[in-house]
Amino acid sequence: MGEIKKVLVIEDDPVERQVLLQALKNSGYVSYGAQTGEEGLTLFKKVKPDVVLLDVVLPGIDGWDVLKKIKSGPLSRKVPVIMITAKSENTDKITGYEIGADFYVTKPYNISKLLPIIRNIVSEK
Repeated sequence: MGEIKKVLVIEDDPVERQVLLQALKNSGYVSYGAQTGEEGLTLFKKVKPDVVLLDVVLPGIDGWDVLKKIKSGPLSRKVPVIMITAKSENTDKITGYEIGADFYVTKPYNISKLLPIIRNIVSEK
């Protein structure tokens, strides 16, 4: 894997966020967690992650708006974003991809299946 990669998890559920952060740490990533869209965008600018795991339903600004802001910057648009959400309708997935999501994972998901997706996306960077 070479240099350690940074992953930003923007998830309002504290238990789910902690499970993701721990799984990422155990897999050799440096991981950061945010509970709200605003906090996530602040951390995004500060830590410059290699990949973002983003929930759609967040307090304050939602994941769609966070995704739009990330994908609107000339440098930040290159950062892969994996949507992780309970919004499983095809229209939700289409919206995510149209805004710029690189991958869309619906809840509930299996963390052992999510980690290879992250690894593949990060290795392509």
